[in-house]
Amino acid sequence: MTSAWIDTHCHLDAPEFAADVQAVRARAAAGGVARCVIPAVAVAHFEAVKTLAHQLDDAYALGIHPLRAREAAPDALAQVQAALQASAADARLVAVGEIGLDYFAPDLAAPGPLRARQEQLFRGQLQLARQQALPVILHVRRSADAVLKALRQTGCTAGGIAHAFAGSRQQAGQFLDLGFKLGFGGAVTYARATRLRDLAKRLPLDALVLETDAPDMPPHWLYTPAGARAAGQPQGRNEPGELPRIAQVIAALRGIDSRALAEAAWANAMAALPRLAQIGGNTTCGPADAECGENGRLFFRVGRCGGFGQ
Repeated sequence: MTSAWIDTHCHLDAPEFAADVQAVRARAAAGGVARCVIPAVAVAHFEAVKTLAHQLDDAYALGIHPLRAREAAPDALAQVQAALQASAADARLVAVGEIGLDYFAPDLAAPGPLRARQEQLFRGQLQLARQQALPVILHVRRSADAVLKALRQTGCTAGGIAHAFAGSRQQAGQFLDLGFKLGFGGAVTYARATRLRDLAKRLPLDALVLETDAPDMPPHWLYTPAGARAAGQPQGRNEPGELPRIAQVIAALRGIDSRALAEAAWANAMAALPRLAQIGGNTTCGPADAECGENGRLFFRVGRCGGFGQ
């Protein structure tokens, strides 16, 4: 038996997975990853993430990533609205995302038309999420205060997840006060990430959800230094199957066992993305134990509800 996990953020539609996405997902299932949330980054990806979520028994989100503001069509918000409405009855659509603000990329951070465009897209998508009563999956890179301000001003109150959270303790508290959970992934495995590791250790347990951001944000055991990359060694590809090992790092930081973290992270993901509970027969029951069948599918021993679910 193994604990069951939810990867609340992985890009299984990325080109890096095109050749072997089924095998990647089977490896994750064998390690106990019961569900993945696949957020879109552009309108052109909407159909792919929806199709994958149905094929892989996972969940998806629809939205335009701030780094894609450059290529977004003039009617992009209307396209997002139409897609959300078309999938409104689909329980696998669990959020609007990945959306947010990126003030790390120089052309998006500098005052000008592109920064204004990403801010317009973000606020517009927050309003769409409010209209659809959906939570949001947030990209917050050097922009926590601006994201918090936009959330308050648009009245986006359905909560969601601040993905790859890297803000301050004070900013973490403000997101929590607005009903958000905070996503932690591979970055916390680096010893030099002292502030992030301290947050993962000290924040309330009900604040955390777990993610890989695969194929990006590799944990330290997959990271290839710049010199090695320059010499031709490839960067290690992150996968949702790395989530249990990332979780072990977080559990060790907190001084709890992995099973306790699995139980809490499962409940937190369900609270952040309530539609997850509508997928499959197990998700309303909690993670309990999991085992992998011969075909790579994950089965759950759901003691609080009885029987088995798939």
